[in-house]
Amino acid sequence: MIDFLTEYKLIFLYLSIPLTSAFVGWITNVLAIKMTFYPLDFIGIRPFFGWQGIIPSKAVKMSTISVDLWTTKLVSVKDLFEQIDPKKVAKEMRPEFDRISKEIMDEIMEEQAPEAWSKIPDSIKKVIYSRISRDMPGIVTEIMTDIKENIEDIFDIKEMVIKRLTTDKELLNEMFLQCGREEFKFIERSGFYFGFAFGIVQMLVWYFFPVYWILPLFGLLVGYATNWLALKLIFQPIEPIHFMGVKYQGLFIKRQNEVADEYARMLAHEIFTFDRIFAAIVTGPTKEKFINLVADHANKAIDDAVGLSKPLINLVAGKRNFERMKNIVVEKTIQELPKSVRPVFPYAEEAMDLETIFSSRMKALSPKDFVGFLRPVFQEDELKLIIVGAVLGMLAGFGQLFFVFGGI
Repeated sequence: MIDFLTEYKLIFLYLSIPLTSAFVGWITNVLAIKMTFYPLDFIGIRPFFGWQGIIPSKAVKMSTISVDLWTTKLVSVKDLFEQIDPKKVAKEMRPEFDRISKEIMDEIMEEQAPEAWSKIPDSIKKVIYSRISRDMPGIVTEIMTDIKENIEDIFDIKEMVIKRLTTDKELLNEMFLQCGREEFKFIERSGFYFGFAFGIVQMLVWYFFPVYWILPLFGLLVGYATNWLALKLIFQPIEPIHFMGVKYQGLFIKRQNEVADEYARMLAHEIFTFDRIFAAIVTGPTKEKFINLVADHANKAIDDAVGLSKPLINLVAGKRNFERMKNIVVEKTIQELPKSVRPVFPYAEEAMDLETIFSSRMKALSPKDFVGFLRPVFQEDELKLIIVGAVLGMLAGFGQLFFVFGGI
């Protein structure tokens, strides 16, 4: 009876090897994924000990890689504005023109001739407001046309994207996690399956050669190989190959259409929204160019409106006062622009239709180009993650040696 129990226990111990190996393969792969994305901020004591997710820790580099891919493979800066009709922009802003024309005229006259302005009947003021408002659609149309033609000079798309993704690292993570969710699940599951398979080999080797270093060595190999194999199967082969009537291709590549739809949705609704694009234009590093462009058109509009009367106005009001009046118009126009352009956003979003553009162009990419949208996640310190898996596997092997087999 004692011999039977001893033999039964020994069988159980041997069978625990592939089970433990499967667990090690699974847990090392899970940890590898977690360590890729979390924590968002560094935890520990710099520079001696601690960790920050690989993607968040290299947010600037990852954002730069991403925006370079988007602007070279999917859409150019000019493409973003190609579908926007300047005349329709002016039409969408039409309700704002009456308010702006009134505020501009009141501000000019209250500074230059407050007493005279206060005595002018409201009916006459309304005529003046109406005249200014009537001219504004043409001015806005000209400004938008000029913006479209010079958009690469007044809009720094890379700066906008990098700022967005470095200040919201969770979004940067989410883009990769959402688009690669099936692949990350595969990595976790494959760790268990590959670990179990390696564990059977480990069990046989241990049975015939029960030397102390076998279990730690195989633990290291399991931790290393499960991560390495999972990554290879996700992205390779890039082009489909056929073997015994079965087509083989990287798991991520086979989901190209599905990933394209998800990726396009996030780009269109989280990154390249028109309100963010506009905010980047008026507050980004190229804002001075934009302001100068608007100022040039506003000054031209004023000079055109004054026409032949300009010398007379200079003589009566003084050239300095006339220039001051023009400056008020320009300053007020730029000041009111963020508010007055808001009604344009829904039209611009619909006209650009970026989700459709991103999706269709991403689906049309070659497998080699398509892989580039997720591959950078794993290329960043890929070896480090594999080594971490190997070290954890080796520690698990020592655990087996001392706690299961009593340090034989």
